[in-house]
Parts: sequence; C-alpha cells; structure tokens
Amino acid sequence: MTKTPGTTPPTLTSIARSLGLSPATISNVYNHPERVSDDVRNRVLATAEAVGYAGPDAAARRFRRGKSETIGVVFTDEMPFALADPASVALLAGLSTTLQEARLNLLLLPAGPPLDDSRVSNVMGAVVDGFVFYSVPEGDPHLSAALRRQLPTVVVDEPRDDHTADWVGLDDRAAAAELGAHLARLGHRKVGVITSRLGRSRYNGPADEERWTQAVYSVQRNRIAGLRDGLGGVPLVVEERFENAVESGAAALQALRQRHPDLTAVCCFGDVLAIGALEAARRQGLSVPGDLTITGFDDIPEAGRVGLTTVSQPLVDKGRIAGEMLLSRALADAPRRRFLPTSLEVRATSGPPRA
Repeated sequence: MTKTPGTTPPTLTSIARSLGLSPATISNVYNHPERVSDDVRNRVLATAEAVGYAGPDAAARRFRRGKSETIGVVFTDEMPFALADPASVALLAGLSTTLQEARLNLLLLPAGPPLDDSRVSNVMGAVVDGFVFYSVPEGDPHLSAALRRQLPTVVVDEPRDDHTADWVGLDDRAAAAELGAHLARLGHRKVGVITSRLGRSRYNGPADEERWTQAVYSVQRNRIAGLRDGLGGVPLVVEERFENAVESGAAALQALRQRHPDLTAVCCFGDVLAIGALEAARRQGLSVPGDLTITGFDDIPEAGRVGLTTVSQPLVDKGRIAGEMLLSRALADAPRRRFLPTSLEVRATSGPPRA
C-alpha cells in the first residue's frame, strides 16, 4: 500500500480497512499500545509509515472528548525567575510526575508583574482542564479569573485563606515559630529578617510592622509573625526584596548590617536569599555563626551543601499532592485543605551570639 499524488490522505479508518482490523484497534496502537500485541502494533505502524499516516489528530480527539488533556500551572513570577528558583523546580518535578502518570500535559502560565488585562486573558483563554496556582497574592485577578471558569483548581501555598479552591501548603507561622524558639534558646535577641516581596509593586528596602502585617502574600506575613512568636515577641528588623535571588539576599544583608550593625542573627525566608546573605557576610569578613547566625527556609539541595540551618519542607511531595488533589477534585464535596509537615534542620550556620 503506497501513497500516490492526488489520492485521499490516509486516515485511521482507511488503515483499519486495509489491514482488516477495527478502527478501535488502530486507535489503541497509538493511544493504548499495551492493549494490542506486538505483532499487531508492528503491522499497523509499518503500514502507517508506508502511506504517510502520522496517527490520530490530537486536536480532533480532544475536541471530541471535550478535554484538552492539559493542566495550566500559574506562577507568581515571570517564567525565567520561576524556573531559576530551586523550590519552584522541585514542586514542578513532583507535579509533573503525577500528571505524567495520568498522561496529562503541563502548560506554564506566568502571572508575574505587570498585572494587566492581557495576563488575565491568558488565564481566561488557556485551553486547559484545570489549574494549579503556585504562590499568588491575596485578591489575585488570575486566580479569580480561573475560578470563574469553574475548572478544577488547586492553590499551592498562597493565598491560604481563600476557601473557594483546594489548597495544599504549610503552617508557615508554626514552622517559623519553631525557628524563632531555636534562636531564642541560643540567646539571640537582636534579629533581622530578609523576606521576598510583601506587595505587588516592585520594592526593595526596609519593611516596617505595618507593611509586613498587611502583606498580600500570606506566606511571608505568617513566617515573620511566627518568627516573632518563637522569639517571645522581640522586635524584628525586616528587609524586603522583590526578587527571590542570591543577589537579592546579598544586597539585603548589606542593607541590614548598615542600619543595624548589632544584629546577631538574620533569618531569610527562602534558602536562595540565605545563600546570598552567606556570601555577603563572608565578603564582609564576618564569621558565620561566630559573628552572625544566618538561617533559611525550604531546605533546597544547596542548603545542605553549605551547612545552612533551615526549615525543611517536602517540596517535591507538595507538587505531587497538588496534582493528586486536582485529579480527584470531582470526588470531593467541598474545597479541601492539606497541611504538610515541616522540620527544623539545625546545621553549621546557627550558634549563640558572641558574648
């Protein structure tokens, strides 16, 4: 059987007819190869290659099913930043594992600044069967747009108090309180904080109590509050950086030290920020933890390599569980909430303040 110019393009039905097989068998060769024998599969693929048949049309198949077989993942940040962040990459690894097992695809949709109608249109017009939102602010228009579409939606980390979608994340306040209690036991009373963005607009600089208590990012707000809880309510000096990057952590530590040289500990709410702070401290000739204790949050692989004291969270499992919640959404009567465990990993960068 060969294809000649001017003839009708081969179809699934014509392949089936030429081989004396049912169209369902041909479909299984492409969509469920485990359901057919090796002999049948080889015969079908050889015939298809001879006539130039590339397989069933994916778009047409999805149209008939009413499904796109694709899940949209919406990030806070612009895509280059999201893919450079080890925590985001780990979460994507867990999520993609779950979706791959279900034979679903991922569509990455950045929700980062600037917030405008075109970005919301990306969410409204995305050809997907559901959404996973990773760490977006309270009142986020992209999340509101997704919920209006009434598709299965899972929120990871934040906003935590939006009860209109499934949610998975941490008890950030309790986790940070455990870190604060550890520092209090060591004797620290002059503590600084380096945090990623608290608001939607690009800002780098000091964050007073009014700013962080009213932050639209609940994760950062709860971590700062928890740290203060664990320290017994001692005042905190907070430095905010819009981008979660090593360079941001380094700049923030320098700014904190210039304004408050008597700080004995700096807590970074993100390991990437902490690694930058460590680099800046060593450039300034500071001993860690002799002159300054530095801690992180997340426990990315690099944290263990540099001996960073940090709060560990199950990043890969978080993505995997988000995918499982999305796939089982139809079985749930109401939005679900799943809190994941954390642990304090005490390593080489924390110690008592110098006498």
